[in-house]
Amino acid sequence: MTPMAQPQPWTLISVLLSTIPLEASLAATLHQAALDLYRRDAAVGQVGGDVVTGRVVNLKQTLQLGAISGPAFEAKLETARGTGTVRYLLTTQGLELEGIAARGRAPRVPGARPPRGLPS
Repeated sequence: MTPMAQPQPWTLISVLLSTIPLEASLAATLHQAALDLYRRDAAVGQVGGDVVTGRVVNLKQTLQLGAISGPAFEAKLETARGTGTVRYLLTTQGLELEGIAARGRAPRVPGARPPRGLPS
């Protein structure tokens, strides 16, 4: 049996803003915390480990940046490198890889654009 290839990190999470250095291990921790909140439809969760403590908030919004979209989250963190905020989203593609359908999202029609004045 061959092991499944791991998806690229940018397939799972897209960082919109980070006021602290975001290493791969921290991005993976934030991804898991957000995925847990999303699955449970919960509002807030705690993260903790050897190098980070803090909380992740499910913003209960779907954001789109170009071709990337998904549910949005905000983390307030304490790390060895300082205190900071990370705003990010779980990508729709990453959710699909996890076998989860994105909530509150109409199916995509290639090339379709929303009417003026409506969010995309």
